[in-house]
Amino acid sequence: MAGNTFGTIFRVTTFGESHGAAIGVVVDGCPAGIPLELEDFTAAFNTARPSGTFETARQEPNTPEILSGVFDGKTLGTPIAVLLRNADARPHDYEALKDLYRPGHADFAYEAKYRRRDWRGGGRASGREAAARIAAGVIAKKVLAHCSIPYSAQYPVCKTGGKPLDGSTSADGENRLQHGTTLPITIQTSAIEIAGIPCNPISATDELPSEINSKLASIKQAGDSAGAIVQCTVRNVPAGLGEPVFDKLEAELAKAVLSIGSVKGIAFGAGFQLARMSGSEANAVDKNHHGGIAGGISDGKDIVFQAVIKPVPSIAQEQIMETASGDRISHAITGRHDVCLYRRIMPVIDAMVAIVLADMMLRQGTAQILKV
Repeated sequence: MAGNTFGTIFRVTTFGESHGAAIGVVVDGCPAGIPLELEDFTAAFNTARPSGTFETARQEPNTPEILSGVFDGKTLGTPIAVLLRNADARPHDYEALKDLYRPGHADFAYEAKYRRRDWRGGGRASGREAAARIAAGVIAKKVLAHCSIPYSAQYPVCKTGGKPLDGSTSADGENRLQHGTTLPITIQTSAIEIAGIPCNPISATDELPSEINSKLASIKQAGDSAGAIVQCTVRNVPAGLGEPVFDKLEAELAKAVLSIGSVKGIAFGAGFQLARMSGSEANAVDKNHHGGIAGGISDGKDIVFQAVIKPVPSIAQEQIMETASGDRISHAITGRHDVCLYRRIMPVIDAMVAIVLADMMLRQGTAQILKV
């Protein structure tokens, strides 16, 4: 089975199945000397942990076991292997589905490709695989915190709240950072539409507005599910990241985000609205219609994109399903499933963005490993 590895220098390989013994990740290409402790994974997994009435009841502890690549609290520069044992798997929940192809799932596609499949929750196609990505994202963010490209004085940096970042300005009044200045890259992901209702950005820790809460409750009561649109904003990305022509920054980010289960679309900056603009509108210097990327290379502005999250395909309603013998029957999916993935998918997007940026920083060749 090919296709389980992502990245060029910072390479991430995930393994394991949803209801197997464990899932995990091997990260190769991480520089040596970067601090990494088990506690570094705690916050990321806590954010992704299911909670509330609209999320799965499956509660995996996600206690990481670092098997290699770390010694005395710092990376060795060798492959880092992290294991996450499955402690709350219930394969028996899927016994009734082993000869059925669930609509909206990868059941038939996997069997068509491999002539067999793991019917226990979808195997590799399950959202459970995302925990391995989150673990890799933790390591990637540590790389971003300790591996930097100093800003050149010639590159403008977007204004933050209208205030200079370091007190300096250029002749045209644009805020600029002094030569050699570095700022931490930050990734912020928020839902901007849930169950068809546009909303102010909602983070993974925010309470839902009453209108959305009521609609999700109604959808759950009907045994159905909902989709969402999530926006990601990456700040303090230095200009110059990206490898044209086939490894453009937005192409790598798009591949990373679209590789996440349930993500069915991505748009940068103004996205599809660009098709409705004139060139003069699209080129407005006081806007960021292109999402911080030009010619496949970061331009120093915030990187902004939106991701489309499809409705969870596992629903409690009776649906028409095809059997392995080609018959069609009506069947309802039982088990533990989310109503909407808007919250639990945010840390996965964060992780994949961090992985891409860590890889691009190392590919740039001019990145500096800060003293730790």
